[in-house]
Amino acid sequence: MSRQLFGTDGIRGVAGEYPLDAVTAHALGLALGRWAKGVTHKPEVLIGMDTRESGPWLAAQVAGGLREAGVTSRFAGLITTPGVAYLTRTRDFVAGVMISASHNPYRDNGIKVFDHSGFKLPDDRELVLEKMLFEILEAGVAAEPAQLTVDAGLDAAYVDFLVSTMSCRLNSLNIVLDCANGAASEIAPKLFERLGAKVASIGCSPDGRNINLDCGALHLEQLRQKVVAENADLGVAFDGDADRCMLVSRSGKIIDGDAVMLIVGSALQEAGKLPGSVIVSTVMSNLGLERLLRERGIEMIRTQVGDKYVLEEMLRRKAALGGEQSGHVIFTEHATTGDGILTALRVLEIVSKSGRSLDELTEELKNYPQILVNVRVARKKPLTELPMVQEEIRKAEAEFAGKGRVLVRFSGTESLARVMVEGEDLERVPAVANRIADVLRAELAAGA
Repeated sequence: MSRQLFGTDGIRGVAGEYPLDAVTAHALGLALGRWAKGVTHKPEVLIGMDTRESGPWLAAQVAGGLREAGVTSRFAGLITTPGVAYLTRTRDFVAGVMISASHNPYRDNGIKVFDHSGFKLPDDRELVLEKMLFEILEAGVAAEPAQLTVDAGLDAAYVDFLVSTMSCRLNSLNIVLDCANGAASEIAPKLFERLGAKVASIGCSPDGRNINLDCGALHLEQLRQKVVAENADLGVAFDGDADRCMLVSRSGKIIDGDAVMLIVGSALQEAGKLPGSVIVSTVMSNLGLERLLRERGIEMIRTQVGDKYVLEEMLRRKAALGGEQSGHVIFTEHATTGDGILTALRVLEIVSKSGRSLDELTEELKNYPQILVNVRVARKKPLTELPMVQEEIRKAEAEFAGKGRVLVRFSGTESLARVMVEGEDLERVPAVANRIADVLRAELAAGA
């Protein structure tokens, strides 16, 4: 049986609409509470949120459901997703809940659930919660929110942990931070200043509706301009819940998750701290990264898209480093999920101690031309049931003759089909991608 509500990163949707309506959020809290009561006698659940205007009422409904189940909730208020994961596993919480839709616009929201281990719930446990939730909805439930008061000090414990991971200060670095008007807006500038860096900040004025709006990890134009204009050493951008990180070099070069894994993976390998000489990435990572890592004696293992799947493979292989091109990077020594601030600290630590710039650290990385085309779809029909699409993919792979890749998949969080094409020929890559996208539109276009 497949999950109906939980995707690759929790439950996502438009805030106020099913499944992100008040009743369903309350029912999820009640289901989680009933599950928690079966785990421990007096369970507590941590709740945190990003800056979306829908965050407070969704958090209150989840807390209301927990209260109905007889479970206490503690409210961290504004905090990052990895902050919730860290506190859940290091404090006496049976579970942690993060109210966030990550990089999506403010109208969207989501509910992510962690168990006491700090890991996102495995698929089978999400199925159990879904079953309980649907039973609650069928029986009928009143959406009665709980009154929430921020538990001061929880976020400070997370910041102290981040500082503790550093082996040097950042006194020599001049950086620009873009916090996406999201969850890192308050803690990130203070943290980097505490470590001695000279910090200029943008995207740190959330109003409930400007999260990820032309800023943050998905919109690097402002950050790039400011880094170059101020001749800063580098720029750092987070997304709305700060579980991903993208950087900009002094020259304006984009340093994505692939480049981060090259920088950190190479440093770990040189220090003898990369178990098995393995890095775990996804099918989206560039062939250029894979080939350069191989030259440096590092094997890159690919998984399906989704940081939870990267983490599963990392744990299976006892890998220290893994991540996604999109900026989710996981360090199993320190964390159980992608952490944008932790990622930035690891990179800045290497820059500071090596005396080398991001441009220098990535100068050997030659990426294959890669294009990603998103196609809005009304339904997600299995790709194996789309013969015309399969035929176009076969044609493309034959054209590339082993010197390129084609990947077609559905987004786990949005109503999109994603077509990724990569190859040596700069002109052929977009032509192939658009050809496949056109066939997808014809078969699965919204409204079709």
